[in-house]
Amino acid sequence: MSITVWACGYGTNSTALAVGLVERDEKYDLAMFADTGGERPELYAYQSILNDYLKLHGLPPVMTVWKKRADQTRLTLEQDCLEQNALPSVAYGFKTCSQKYKIQPQDKVVNNWQPVIEEWEAGRKVVKLIGYDADEEHRALRYQDDEKYHRRFPLIEWGWGRKECMEAITRAGLPQPGKSACFFCPSSTKREIRDLADKHPELMARALTMERNAELTTIKGLGRRFAWADLVKAHEEQVKMFPGTPEVLCACYDGGLEESPHD
Repeated sequence: MSITVWACGYGTNSTALAVGLVERDEKYDLAMFADTGGERPELYAYQSILNDYLKLHGLPPVMTVWKKRADQTRLTLEQDCLEQNALPSVAYGFKTCSQKYKIQPQDKVVNNWQPVIEEWEAGRKVVKLIGYDADEEHRALRYQDDEKYHRRFPLIEWGWGRKECMEAITRAGLPQPGKSACFFCPSSTKREIRDLADKHPELMARALTMERNAELTTIKGLGRRFAWADLVKAHEEQVKMFPGTPEVLCACYDGGLEESPHD
């Protein structure tokens, strides 16, 4: 039987994938979570919830891995941005932060894990579970098998879109997880930015420090076309003008309906 590895993000898709494996009595051999050091507190709190569920059903807990410097000390994405006077690469239209802080740390573990080495030496492929759901099947089309991996998309196989994923999590008796993303992610919607400022002002302060520290020429800030600092200031002024008024989304403010990217 082939070795199976799973990159877990602790978001909705990852949690639903875990539930689906349990319901189908399917196993994996190694699960990893690549910690950038900048996830929201809600996600870190969810780690123990999902791992308790996995252990209850006889599955291995998720291993946490990190990006490391040459001297093997841990390096967070936030530290890297501050040291480089820059913002996450997504702000500039690239996705190298995911490559460096998510994919590479996990690949390093897999490439040096003896059971995997033995599989490859025997000419067998390792199965890699990827948590795209049935509503984003187009994303899976970018991936092809190679000499090392057979890539499998269980949620797509099962026909589980976002709705079915959330239903599965509820069915398992688990709370719905939060979004899997850095608190300073440039892909955050305006609503998520305002929500961060309200619920986690200390994290917003760190995000704004990163924005002020960055040497920018082609973009205005973490929002690419706008600075988070300006949005937060406008939000604070609005709250002062209309205290206690519930927020209502409108197209003129958010630029239309904005959907958060899946984990």
